[in-house]
Amino acid sequence: MSRNILRKLIPDFLLNKYRDFIKLKTNRVIKQRFIDGDIITQTMIENDIRNSGINEGDSVLVHSSLSKVGCVEGGAKTIVNAFINVIGTKGNLLMPTSPNSGLQLNYIKKIDFFDVLNDSSNLGAVSEYFRKIPNCERSAHPTEPVSCIGPDAKFFTKDHFGQETPYNSKSPFYRIIEREGKIVYLGVTLENAGTNLHTLEDAIEDFKYPVYLDELFEVSVKFPNGQVKSMKTKVHNPHQSKKRKCDDLIPLFKKRGSLKEKKIGEADALIVDAKLMFEQMLNEYNEKGVTMYTPKGDK
Repeated sequence: MSRNILRKLIPDFLLNKYRDFIKLKTNRVIKQRFIDGDIITQTMIENDIRNSGINEGDSVLVHSSLSKVGCVEGGAKTIVNAFINVIGTKGNLLMPTSPNSGLQLNYIKKIDFFDVLNDSSNLGAVSEYFRKIPNCERSAHPTEPVSCIGPDAKFFTKDHFGQETPYNSKSPFYRIIEREGKIVYLGVTLENAGTNLHTLEDAIEDFKYPVYLDELFEVSVKFPNGQVKSMKTKVHNPHQSKKRKCDDLIPLFKKRGSLKEKKIGEADALIVDAKLMFEQMLNEYNEKGVTMYTPKGDK
């Protein structure tokens, strides 16, 4: 808990320096493990994914930290291929690929436009490798784009552009709920990757907490065909964001059966039933006032 609070108080530039240091240190460890022959193969990852309850034909939204999985032979490519092999040609694989890993307000103020094709994902090596795959579709929302591969990729991504809030019923985050898909937190938790928790806020009219600033920000979006269009979006209220206690919701979701804890490689993984979790959030909010800001309720 104290670690999460401290992370929110530290300026972004210092957090980025710390992350660069950890990344360098991790790379040295990985190099030595390759030398020692202590590696994780794609077959091992696929077996773990299947054992976690992911099946052929599933639609799966994956948040990930490659370093937490261990010394993976082939790196990010192996993780992506493992998921694709497990869900097969009828499944859909989605990953958040936002260029922003900090406060939305800071990000929106400094960009000239969002380039759907070329702006890198800042959410880890796996997501960045994934978004560059040639047949990968990427949604055109500037703050929370999502990339997808699968037969329904356009359904998941096509209507995200132009939405004033990025988690509403037109978003990939909500459509994974509609398709009764699964969410995988691979080496990460709700605290640093709980994007789908925001679907509750966008689904409730007059949500009781000021999660968004009132101001609408106009942003230019450059599409892969070179066309540039303008849209308006809201961004999160930084003061309210500091009050999040996302991981405090994990015991509730475990108890109600929407979340399971598994291992994929060396990483702790959370496997979530997207529809069931959303329904539980709605019920808990309406009955007890439970949110990521009030995980024990306010009634």
